[in-house]
Amino acid sequence: MIEEEPNPAAIRILSVDDHPLLREGIEAILHSQPDLKLVAVASSGREAIEKFRECMPDVTLMDLRLPDISGIDALIAIRSEFPEAHVIMLTTYNGDVDIQRALKAGARGYLLKSTPRRELIEAIRKVNAGKKSVPAEVAANLAEHMSGEELTDREIEVLQHISGGNRNKDIAAKLFITEDTVKVHMKHIMEKLGAGDRTQAMTIAVRRGIIQI
Repeated sequence: MIEEEPNPAAIRILSVDDHPLLREGIEAILHSQPDLKLVAVASSGREAIEKFRECMPDVTLMDLRLPDISGIDALIAIRSEFPEAHVIMLTTYNGDVDIQRALKAGARGYLLKSTPRRELIEAIRKVNAGKKSVPAEVAANLAEHMSGEELTDREIEVLQHISGGNRNKDIAAKLFITEDTVKVHMKHIMEKLGAGDRTQAMTIAVRRGIIQI
């Protein structure tokens, strides 16, 4: 149970992460600051939505990858009910596609879990004040790929099947297309990602957050 702090003007925070140790670490950081108050914790996306409705926090720290729905899906659900919700995505992933999705969905910040505690505290205060918080390294990674050509939905679908260990013949059968069409998609995928082969294409796609495995 979250204990109430004596400062009524403190920034009220909901922490969402499915790893107990990380939740405890965040809780310790928040408790060290008199103007920050942890009012609720959640370990899944759906629980986060319910906790938000119950507590109406000032700022939510949302993990990107959760066991039921993604943190971005939880963010979208929360903001569909509460458009002014201030949510910071907190994740180990620095993929530019994940960043774009989160910001497009209305995230006010995107922090890596390796972020120093001082920067996390500053980000919470900044977002609570109505500003955005995206560290320089995250912004640089986003900017690096902004001008690049995006993969189509079909190309992403092909990549996902490849990640499952499917051969071109298998992918063609699953998608009801010819094997030659699969090869054309793969050629375009490698060109857009700057990959030399399908293995490298897979590695780049996962690192950038285009697909998940």
